[in-house]
Amino acid sequence: MTERMNLGALAGEAYKAMSALDRFIRSSTLPQPLLELVNLRASQINGCVYCVDMHSSDAKQAGESDARLHAVAVWREAPFFTPQERAALAFTEAATRLSTGDITDEIWAEASAHFTEQELAALVVAVGTINAWNRFGVATRMTPESYKE
Repeated sequence: MTERMNLGALAGEAYKAMSALDRFIRSSTLPQPLLELVNLRASQINGCVYCVDMHSSDAKQAGESDARLHAVAVWREAPFFTPQERAALAFTEAATRLSTGDITDEIWAEASAHFTEQELAALVVAVGTINAWNRFGVATRMTPESYKE
């Protein structure tokens, strides 16, 4: 697949705005490993090869195990994830698959049980942001950095 365009070069102000969202998320009290799992799961669902590559690499560099990375796609069946991570992954899937369902009250309540209101707000922003990045990556067929090397 050939990259269609360099959106960062052509829409630099949009990239700056998205980067500001990323800075907000990173400044939250949400654990960085959890954010990488959220980013990876949304990117898997959306089929964004660039983001799957980036977030799995970032998680690995941050010390994430291969077993957990390989199991993100099947997190419900895997024994590797904490209740907080499971709540975040359930929320991520529901918020990413809006066309096929809703973020149920049960999913919201479970997330609310594991995150403060401020953290839950950051999680909502994180999932919305990664979904936007995924759409940029899929639409333009962004080439993974590891492929460019």
